[in-house]
Amino acid sequence: MVSVVQNVAIDCADAYELARFWSEVTGCPLHPEDGPGDPETQVTLPEGPVLYFNQVPEPKVVKNRIHLCLRPETSREEEIERLLGLGAVLVADRRELDGGGWAVLADPEGNEFCVLRSASDRAATSS
Repeated sequence: MVSVVQNVAIDCADAYELARFWSEVTGCPLHPEDGPGDPETQVTLPEGPVLYFNQVPEPKVVKNRIHLCLRPETSREEEIERLLGLGAVLVADRRELDGGGWAVLADPEGNEFCVLRSASDRAATSS
């Protein structure tokens, strides 16, 4: 027997607003019954676990021990610009001159996540 990952829980100060940000990032909908002020909100991904946002009283104080890594459908550079426009901030630039690497961004509540190279980025640097 095995266990299946049901959701990835993300503690936050405003569950609905942070879920709205991640809904825009992923292009996936919020749970239809969730609304402003709800202490728990979900973004339903088409495959894999649900992103579950749980309102907590304490603020984030240290680096995440678990984070999401995103592989964009467009180029990594275009996706980074789009995410910055949605309210993310650049935390660390790990991009390499040869096209490798990744960028570490943070969502509006400071939760870090990575933007990896897209399939087209990888194909362009391997040929």
